[in-house]
Amino acid sequence: MLDHGVRSYVSDKLTSMGLDSDPYGTEPTVIFILAAIGVSLISYLIVHRVIVRTVNFAISKNKKSWGNSLTKHEVLEKMALLVPTLLLDLLVPPILTHHALLATLSDRLLGVTVLVMFIWMIFSLLDALHDIAEKKGVTRRMPVKSFVQLIKLFTFFVGIVVSVSILANESPIIFLSGLGVATGLVMLVFKDTILGFVAGIQLAANRMVSLNDWIEMNDYGANGSVEEVSLTTVKVRNFDNTVTMLPAYALVQNAFINWQGMSDSGGRRIIRSVNIDVNSIRFMADDEIEALKEIRILREFLFEKSREIKEFNDSFDDVPHVANLRKMTNIGVFRAYLTTYLRSHKDIHPYMLFMVRQLAPTSEGLPLQIYAFTNNTDWVFYEGVQADIFDHIYAVMPLFGLRPFQKFGGYDAGSIGTQNID
Repeated sequence: MLDHGVRSYVSDKLTSMGLDSDPYGTEPTVIFILAAIGVSLISYLIVHRVIVRTVNFAISKNKKSWGNSLTKHEVLEKMALLVPTLLLDLLVPPILTHHALLATLSDRLLGVTVLVMFIWMIFSLLDALHDIAEKKGVTRRMPVKSFVQLIKLFTFFVGIVVSVSILANESPIIFLSGLGVATGLVMLVFKDTILGFVAGIQLAANRMVSLNDWIEMNDYGANGSVEEVSLTTVKVRNFDNTVTMLPAYALVQNAFINWQGMSDSGGRRIIRSVNIDVNSIRFMADDEIEALKEIRILREFLFEKSREIKEFNDSFDDVPHVANLRKMTNIGVFRAYLTTYLRSHKDIHPYMLFMVRQLAPTSEGLPLQIYAFTNNTDWVFYEGVQADIFDHIYAVMPLFGLRPFQKFGGYDAGSIGTQNID
């Protein structure tokens, strides 16, 4: 046999050097093991220094996103580590054939080492694939990280079973069949993982939430942007820069608001009311209407409305009582003014619904509601436009003889007291 011939040759050389050695003794065995380690090191240097570096250099020149992801997560480097490990697994056990205990121990330990190195490489490859999916924008449409984590968990679980079977020199099927007894315990331990995985599939299939979506979930104190969707949790960066970790299944079991539709639509809604003091609502005199015709955006409305009212009132032959005639009210003209003002506003979306409407009167006056959409969904821009509109409303209201309603306060009491003293 070749093995016996090589061992005899090494033994003769050792004898010629003055060492009385058996072909299967300790000295030849140590030399063979050192030789196997040397061959493994040489193979690692060849693969890592030549092949891996050449491939990485080609990838860096190509500048492809997938290549950069493989380099970032060192997938090829871990493959290079797998090569010498496989060589040791192939060479060392046969060298220790005549040392039964050492041969068995080395065979099983090296087998487990190869398995660990292979799983390590698989994990790096999965991380690289997730990185590629993230750069391609796939993670916005589906929770890729959840699937990656699930595959990692499954691979780790299979690795544990196979490692134990290698060390025990038994078939993995025996250990897998024994897990049937512990199914209840497994379900309890991995409850959140199973629920999270099912929730992740539902979230992806129904497109309920994606990365960078703005979601609001008051039950969990979440109001911000989704930074991460993993197997068991959803990470939300709130607007105060705090972080809320939501269970993935909570988004399926509970109600939440996803504001991303608003952001994608290009318009953000303004819905706010100003309360009018009902005591300031009245008919307008002709001279007041003529004065308001100085307002450019009201001219067309006032001319058309005046003509319509005149035609209606001229059709009456009886006594022209105020209750029989039509007249313009200050709140009606004000409402028409605000409608025209919003229609011509450069920051209001022209193709989305907008209106000025009256709500049911309350003890705090008559609410006049502005319902419109800004043409920019940025929060700061939106708040600025909304504030500018209502600044204008409060400032222009006295021109129409209207007063905003405000509850009686300390300043009002002080003013009354000063008037009484005077």
